[in-house]
Order: sequence, then structure tokens, then C-alpha cells
Amino acid sequence: MQIRYSPSPLDYQKLGTDDLRSHFLIESLFAEGQLSLVYSDADRAIIGSAVPGKHSIALSADAELRAAYFCERRELGILNVGGHGSVEVDGTLFDMAKLDCLYVGRGSQKVTFASKDPAQPAAFFLLSYPAHTHYPTTRLSVGDVQPLELGTAADANRRSLYKYIHGGGIKSCQLVMGFTSLKEGAVWNTMPSHTHTRRSEVYMYFDVDPKRRIMHFMGLPQHTRHLVVADRQAVISPSWSIHSGCGTGNYSFIWGMGGENQTFEDMDPAPVDTLR
Repeated sequence: MQIRYSPSPLDYQKLGTDDLRSHFLIESLFAEGQLSLVYSDADRAIIGSAVPGKHSIALSADAELRAAYFCERRELGILNVGGHGSVEVDGTLFDMAKLDCLYVGRGSQKVTFASKDPAQPAAFFLLSYPAHTHYPTTRLSVGDVQPLELGTAADANRRSLYKYIHGGGIKSCQLVMGFTSLKEGAVWNTMPSHTHTRRSEVYMYFDVDPKRRIMHFMGLPQHTRHLVVADRQAVISPSWSIHSGCGTGNYSFIWGMGGENQTFEDMDPAPVDTLR
């Protein structure tokens, strides 16, 4: 398990491109046949992936967790961005097509990932936060979610927002999770931007054409920076940072949050005319 520490809002302003990327961008997710985990000190989030090939992959509790099993004191959100697969939780098998989501509750001891066809492996994105109580493990298919249609063609941000784990959906302690898909011709996400000092957030961009990139804007609203992000790469966004992006074409991204509350609308606006 890799450990990441977030610079302070003042220290981050002194960082160059390589240091910004090493602190906030996770480039090494989704290696076939592997489980990858990154522990962030931002609300103690764990960001990860599992890409099972011919053999299934078990979710391990690395020594850094000081736990008998991964979900001993944690909850876990799983969203598949690859081929058809399955997740087995304590003997119960959950079918996972592309864009299906599974919430795994605290106390779940054995979690195993598998692909239906190793030639088209599943690609499970993982996001975990500490949990204070148990909520039941629950699967939700993308077909069972009514997306919110947002944005306009004039603003180049027409998009569909899918909420899975939230106050009105799958119940959790503090994890909130879903994904957003931009329409053809749309390139902007989360603009006007915002912060929420009560929660950290993670973005994982996917379905990005290999020849295209996302310019992900981060940092204090008056001291912004950007990261150039490719397909299936994730950005850790501390509570003090904005998190907006503009692509060279349309794309999708998973968003997940954890912290003091689960109120989706709890945001501190950063209007465009105030950004620097």
C-alpha cells in the first residue's frame, strides 16, 4: 500500500509540476492481475483498483491498517469501469456489469474480485473511508439509477450525473459516490467550481480517448494549479482545493467523498470571476 500525505494550502503553492503530480495524482491504477491501494491522510481515504484476469483477486488488509481484514473498521465503494465481472463478499456473489456499483459495509471480512472473461477483464475502482457503524452490503445497477441531466451546450458541459451511495440511495456512514458522464461536445466539469472544507473528494477519470487528456484544476481558488490527467487516473482533492476539469474531448469520471457530512449540496462556491 502506498502512503500519500497532502501538503498544506500554503506549502502546495511552492510545488512544481512533478511534486504536484506525486502528491495529488495517482497514475498507477488498473494494472491487470493486480490489486493497487493508495492511503491518503485526507480523511484517511483509501483509493484503489482491482483488475482480475484468469485468477480472482482478494482484498487484503495491509500492515498499515493494523486490522485483521480490510473492512474491520472501514466501508468500501466499488464501481466497475471495465468488462463484466463479479465481487464476492463473505460468500455472497454480486454480478457487476460495467458501471454497476457495490457498497461493502463495515465488518465484511472476505472480498474477492473476478472477471467473467479474462480477455475483457473487469476494472474495479475502489474508494474506502473509516466507518463508525455497519450498513448492509448493497449492489446497484446503472440501469436502476435515474441520472440527473445537467448543463447546457452553450457552456460545453451537458452531462449525466449518476448518484449511487448517498443520503437518498445506498446508505453508508460517510462515503458518497457516483459518476458523471459528459455528452459529446461537452468538455467542462464542476464549473463554476467549489470547495467543501468538511469533506475530501477523489476524482477518477475514465473512458478517456488515449490521445486525449483532462486538464484538472486544483488548489485554493485564488492560487489554482492544474494537472494533466489521462485515462483511468485519479486525483486526490483535499478539503481546501477546488476540483474542476476541462478535456480535449468528452469523458466520464467517478466522484467520491468522505468526511464530516454526506450533504451533497454542502459546497463553498468559487465563482469563475474570483479564480486566479
